[in-house]
Amino acid sequence: MPGSFSVNRLDLKKMLTALGISDGAAEGVLNTMNKMHRHANVVFFVDMLEKLGLKQNDINNILRRIGVDDASIAEIFNVLDEERIQSSFGKVVELTVD
Repeated sequence: MPGSFSVNRLDLKKMLTALGISDGAAEGVLNTMNKMHRHANVVFFVDMLEKLGLKQNDINNILRRIGVDDASIAEIFNVLDEERIQSSFGKVVELTVD
């Protein structure tokens, strides 16, 4: 996923609210970005958007609007899936076989 992409704060907020994200939740995303010195790993960013309830198609559209190509978008979601799989390994679960 080479490259760096930028989006204007106001434009990002407009995109999020247009997709049904509340003003408060959109401000939460922007505040999180500010705490990270306005830089975020795109995988972390996509994870934040998913946690807000955005569907993959909506996230794809946001990424396209800020200049991310389709191949990179696919790679972003692959990396996110891999991170989720890796984080679930090692967790203790109880298994009962009757």
